[in-house]
Amino acid sequence: MTAYLLVTHGSRDPRPQAEAGVLARLVAELLQAAALPSAIAPSAVAPSASSTVVATMPLVGTAVLELHPLPLHQQIQQFAEHAIATGHSRLLIVPLFLLPGVHVLEDLPAAVAIAQSMLQPSFTLNVSPYLGSYPPLQQQLHQLLMADHTAAPERQQILLSHGSRRPGGNAPVEAIAAKLNAIPAYWSTAPKLDEQVSSLVQQGCQQIQILPYFLFTGKITDAIAQLVADLATQFPQLSLHLAKPLGATPPLASLIVDLIRSLA
Repeated sequence: MTAYLLVTHGSRDPRPQAEAGVLARLVAELLQAAALPSAIAPSAVAPSASSTVVATMPLVGTAVLELHPLPLHQQIQQFAEHAIATGHSRLLIVPLFLLPGVHVLEDLPAAVAIAQSMLQPSFTLNVSPYLGSYPPLQQQLHQLLMADHTAAPERQQILLSHGSRRPGGNAPVEAIAAKLNAIPAYWSTAPKLDEQVSSLVQQGCQQIQILPYFLFTGKITDAIAQLVADLATQFPQLSLHLAKPLGATPPLASLIVDLIRSLA
């Protein structure tokens, strides 16, 4: 039987971890409904607060890379030991990251390798592709951008990501933005959101839709909302609409389950 562990970045803000827990529960419910082979455990109550599961459902938990009392490899080890105790022979780790940064490319593989070395050889740890690499995610982003059906066709769209200073680190965002007919902007590096909005205003744009390329609500999305409010005051002639992050929603849970099933 296979257990599942959703790995996120981690935050001092409690909201992202709470949303991760909701998402884990939704994934468990969808896995149960899909009746995947070896997905059902006789008991799926995880031992720690970092794991969110429901009795009689597939064993689905959460872990974080940063800002947790335990390093990631110990979180994985603890969850795996519980999986072994409840009759599982495999753990699939699903990185809920939107971009292939150092966490995905270096930190997570290192933690998995350490955890595997501390577990019995017969128990297998596998890692799925990171969420942002899964092509159907772009369709969800498109649906979020298109959620406001009252907008005029000339509305400009901005895809706002955290951003990376690593050479080539923002290439995936630029590629996704191009497919969405949007322009990219970044929170931590240029071009920033206020720069892109100012540029569009100078070009005569009157309506802008902003899609935050973030998984959950948190301090950064709060700051983005404040910036958008400030920009609306600065440009009163401009109609600005800020969409929500992806969030712990049934569509995102369904996407994660589809990703899992594609590996079965």
